[in-house]
Amino acid sequence: MHERAPRNRTISCSQEDIARLSRKVLRVDAPVSGTDVQGRLVAGDIFEVAPCLPREIADLLILDPPYNLTKSYGGDSFRKRSAGRYADWFQSVLSVLRPILKPNATVYVCSEWRTSAIIQPILESEFEVRNRITWEREKGRGARANWKSNAEDVWFCTMSSDYCFDVDAVKLKRRVLAPYKDSGIPKDWRQEPSGKYRLTYPSNIWTDLTVPFWSMPENTDHPTQKPEKLIAKLVLASSLEGGFVFDPFVGSGTTAVVAQKLNRRWCGIDLNVQYLCWALRRLELAERDSTIQGYADGVFWERNTGMEQRKASLGTPSLFK
Repeated sequence: MHERAPRNRTISCSQEDIARLSRKVLRVDAPVSGTDVQGRLVAGDIFEVAPCLPREIADLLILDPPYNLTKSYGGDSFRKRSAGRYADWFQSVLSVLRPILKPNATVYVCSEWRTSAIIQPILESEFEVRNRITWEREKGRGARANWKSNAEDVWFCTMSSDYCFDVDAVKLKRRVLAPYKDSGIPKDWRQEPSGKYRLTYPSNIWTDLTVPFWSMPENTDHPTQKPEKLIAKLVLASSLEGGFVFDPFVGSGTTAVVAQKLNRRWCGIDLNVQYLCWALRRLELAERDSTIQGYADGVFWERNTGMEQRKASLGTPSLFK
């Protein structure tokens, strides 16, 4: 383990940690019950593990597969392939996962613009595609002869027209730039000690997220880690407390950690045991600190809103529920 700068909060594991935590990783090679996998991280290939999992157990599937890009994942590489070959692979992934979903389950699929073009027709053939969320990654390499790519997609799909969506759980709290009053009374906003704010309905363009980096307590060295705030929006919108959240490419455990913090049941799978150890370490830390950066007082805050503003703005609770 390389030495970190004093202010670097990246989560890592020593060899002793890996030896201890790897014993908690579940390995599955025969059919198991929902109780067996609830709150467990499973090491293995989804094509081998998924057929062993219970049928119709998941209320929410968060699917963050390798995009059609060449990328190394802790020694395991995924290589870019033709659009047709990637489509075949993605279809096979959905085929082994679909039996795990309840008839009223919701599915979110992470992607980027080229991969989105490949998977959209497949998703439309398998599910009811309800929207495509695009979120700003806020970082990325510049390009001299092209526009910098700093956005990713999340496809919102459901198994049927019967599905969970709690819009009040995912409202965004924004500063009011042009406050309007009706007969001298604030219209759809309120004055707080730190400024004027209103709760807004969430759109399919998300610009309030920060990709984990070295000074954030949720950060790991995983190459494609998603923000806890992003996953929290998906979990809160599309599952109830006690619901079952499933992530078959769980990586460093963001989905598991967020589900745990938000009182959902969960299960995650990944090939890489080191990543799963990072996830288990994050779960241990979550027992002491269940906060999610950017989410407080029952609402999501604009990017980089200070904690002191959140504390100062505590007021009439009914507005935020």
